[in-house]
Amino acid sequence: MRSDRSRVTSRLWKRVRVKDVAPLVQYGYTASAIQGRDGPRFLRITDIQDGKVIWSSVPSCSISKTDFQKYRLLPGDIVFARTGATTGKSYLIGECPPSVFASYLIRVRLSPEVSPRYLYAYFQSPDYWTQIETGKRGIGQPNVNGQTLGKITFPLAPANEQVQIVAEIEKQFTRLDAGVAALKRVQENLKRYRAAVLKAACEGKLVPTEAELARKEGRPFESGAQLLERILTARREASGKKLRADGRPLKAYTEPKPPDTSNLPPLPKGWTWASVDSLSTKVVDGVHKKPNYVSSGVPFVTVRNLTAGPGVDFKKLNHVTQKDHEEFIKRANPEQGDILISKDGTLGVVRVVKTDTEFSIFVSVALVKPVLYEMNDFLGISLSSPQVQAQMVPKGSGLQHIHLEDLRVDCVPIPPLPEQHRIVAEVERRLSAVEELENLVAANLSRASRLRQSILHQAFSGGLSRG
Repeated sequence: MRSDRSRVTSRLWKRVRVKDVAPLVQYGYTASAIQGRDGPRFLRITDIQDGKVIWSSVPSCSISKTDFQKYRLLPGDIVFARTGATTGKSYLIGECPPSVFASYLIRVRLSPEVSPRYLYAYFQSPDYWTQIETGKRGIGQPNVNGQTLGKITFPLAPANEQVQIVAEIEKQFTRLDAGVAALKRVQENLKRYRAAVLKAACEGKLVPTEAELARKEGRPFESGAQLLERILTARREASGKKLRADGRPLKAYTEPKPPDTSNLPPLPKGWTWASVDSLSTKVVDGVHKKPNYVSSGVPFVTVRNLTAGPGVDFKKLNHVTQKDHEEFIKRANPEQGDILISKDGTLGVVRVVKTDTEFSIFVSVALVKPVLYEMNDFLGISLSSPQVQAQMVPKGSGLQHIHLEDLRVDCVPIPPLPEQHRIVAEVERRLSAVEELENLVAANLSRASRLRQSILHQAFSGGLSRG
């Protein structure tokens, strides 16, 4: 409940337009960025990340003395992204080296009656973003021009209240930021624990090995190498069943290449390395052209449907016609028990298909059909493990992509089948607890985001004013 004093004080507020309190609303300088050269820094939209600028990594530009004075950034300036995915995001300039700003930014310089920190805080508020969304222009590439920005209105408090409001916002945000940082540390720890569980699972360190149990119980067991021979036999037989109309094999059978284990660690007794190709009847990717989408039909799965959750997410997807689907599945026909792997964008996301829903896949998704479906859950675990991900995901910078020929020769560890089942059960037991905690952390981070917006809403409706 606000005090009577703050209600009286709030009546001294007035709603004004940005252009009424900003003598300067200016587009940036057009030039090419130059790396590794002395001269004024050349601030671009991409240099502003997570509300920060690492000035030492900002490039320079060639600019005349006259233009430098015209476009020079000073503490208290506020710059805005006027186009692209970050349209409307702002940054308050503090102490900085001699710098100018690029043409896809708009600079606002305020009159003395407005605290830059006060207005910058308002530019994070829900009220501001509502106005930005309304004022966006353009199709496909939304943008905000200087005129639109100048028409943004905000509640202008008296100078003394501006100082108090900023101080209160920063105090509450400091507490909130500490909580968010703690939650993000928990997220990272859970991520590391998940990787450790998968690593241990594929090193034979999570459950007793079948070799150990067989020795103690005085019984024989089928080793991973023997299981692999059984799989290879089934693979040959499956290939031979694919016949032409005249009864001849559809294609000559190709034996998989032996796994290259020269750079791989030793495995426990009873385990063996096997290539993805040797364990599969098919390793392919989806349709190589963007299909014509329809409002309803057969689901069409892309990488985003693998990254959205622990399984294949069917909530947000496009659809294709039944006719197109029937054509697409001649190449890649995902079925229950198959394994999907993202090969573009976010690389190496592995999902075992747990549904009998018909769907098609895009080229960005690889399909692995196991010879022995009884071991598909273990294959999902091993393909997700750090040992196999290190083989699967290419190193270095630039556009990354998993090639099918590389995926086929990637090596996975194969323990005896009963041991695989015990490993799967133990991994699921441990990671189910991890998923519960991850969901709890995500919910609290979402709550923190809503609380941040609530603080800003209160601040600019007089709720944080002390008078």
